[in-house]
Amino acid sequence: MGTSEQGLNGKIALVTGSTTGIGEAIARKLHAAGASVMIHGRRKEEAEIVVKSLNALRSGSAAYHLAELGNPEECEGLVASVLEKFRLINILVNNAALTSRSNLETTDSEVFDRIISINLRAPLLLIRSALPHFRKVGGGRVLNIGSINGHCGEANLLAYSISKGGLITLSRNLADTYGREGIMVNHFNVGWTLTPNEYALKIREGLPEDWPTRLPKTSAPSGSLLSPDQIAHFALNILSEEAGSINGAVIDLEQYPVIGRNPIKETA
Repeated sequence: MGTSEQGLNGKIALVTGSTTGIGEAIARKLHAAGASVMIHGRRKEEAEIVVKSLNALRSGSAAYHLAELGNPEECEGLVASVLEKFRLINILVNNAALTSRSNLETTDSEVFDRIISINLRAPLLLIRSALPHFRKVGGGRVLNIGSINGHCGEANLLAYSISKGGLITLSRNLADTYGREGIMVNHFNVGWTLTPNEYALKIREGLPEDWPTRLPKTSAPSGSLLSPDQIAHFALNILSEEAGSINGAVIDLEQYPVIGRNPIKETA
């Protein structure tokens, strides 16, 4: 799919979790294509940096709203802030998520509810809030950022994996329900991506500072992890008008086949 540099002129996009990592890369890519962007995060300093850099390129084309997505009222308030600033909304990217580690023994009700509230309930509530405003402009585009862990998941990502599995079903269900109204809902299952947060997390878990250069071929056949910019490239394409009626797509963005994979058995 190809997209003209200014293919989103006049469009208004909300990208959650867009002060860093994949969300920031997507927001910047949509902005470069002509969209005005509402940045969302939890830290004012980070949000201000992103917005200032975007407005330096095109004055008044970016704003930010801080919100705790585990709070249903703040989900509704986030969409309201987009309308207050830009008067309409055309694009919603649900990227914000918790990647808290947990297995069966450590996933109590509090851990489970917290992860589900942000990773699954918040996207549902945000789409619900945006729905009537999509209808006012004759349609809209939603992209839910999931994970390949939604297929099964790692042992120490139980609650996270459950939330991402549910997000796949949410994406397909809403695509089937609202596609006839011109509201397209698509979904990415993103593989291991080198974001600032992922790098820092692995350092906290005991890996050396150069861990991204020591990746096993079973995890990264190319020798390096995916980058946020690579994910953003595909996001721009599927959110553009040129994507046409593509709807309900669940796309694995990984560097190997997720289903049916049988890695070469190698010994040290």
